[in-house]
Amino acid sequence: MALVEAGGRGRLLLWPRVVLFGDSITEFSFQENGWGASLAERLVRKCDVVNRGVSGYNTRWAKLILPRLITKSTSAESTVAVTIFFGANDSALKDLNPKQHVPLEEYTANLKSMIRYLKSVDVTEDRIILITPPPLEESAWEKECLAKGDKLNRRNATTGEYAQACVQVARDCGTDVLDLWTLMQKDEDFSSYLSDGLHLSTKGNSFLAAQLWSRLEKKLSALPSLLPYWRDVDHTNPEASLL
Repeated sequence: MALVEAGGRGRLLLWPRVVLFGDSITEFSFQENGWGASLAERLVRKCDVVNRGVSGYNTRWAKLILPRLITKSTSAESTVAVTIFFGANDSALKDLNPKQHVPLEEYTANLKSMIRYLKSVDVTEDRIILITPPPLEESAWEKECLAKGDKLNRRNATTGEYAQACVQVARDCGTDVLDLWTLMQKDEDFSSYLSDGLHLSTKGNSFLAAQLWSRLEKKLSALPSLLPYWRDVDHTNPEASLL
């Protein structure tokens, strides 16, 4: 918790931040039963959980906007964790979805570039968690594509190559990683984790929330609850407790 002077009204309370940076799977994470909402509920009174999900984006675009989201002047030192969750769009098939597709080598380079940038503004690698794209359930996603007049524009095996690259980047750069693609496929039928073959269902959101918390808990468990419990406020002199 950072405290700065606030013009005679005591000190301004600045909550630490957890920044969720990703594509639509992150953008949708604050919906009912979403994994981001679950994280925010766990961390209430300890951290602000900030959703910076941008639907449809890939790492080529993400690396351009990251410096506009986290800078030294926006209290990067109070950013206690950042998730980087891209790949579902990068791994789209080039011939059928050239706008979102990013070649595998460039995807790898873009992830490394974002990690380097975060380290340059004092968000150290131990505060960064990469998340691989989830597996793709092709038959369900094909129905979504056909309904829009398109052909199936992603393949699970291709998504897996991007997931493996993401895991390797984490090893190379010393960050944590959540290999969602592999973990979800430990179940024989992973389709229940997905709502449309690509995005997460309620079960998938719950699974991701639990897996992510297991990695964040040790990083954030020592953070204090901000402001005293109401029973601990001196009601005869609240200023002594609250300012």
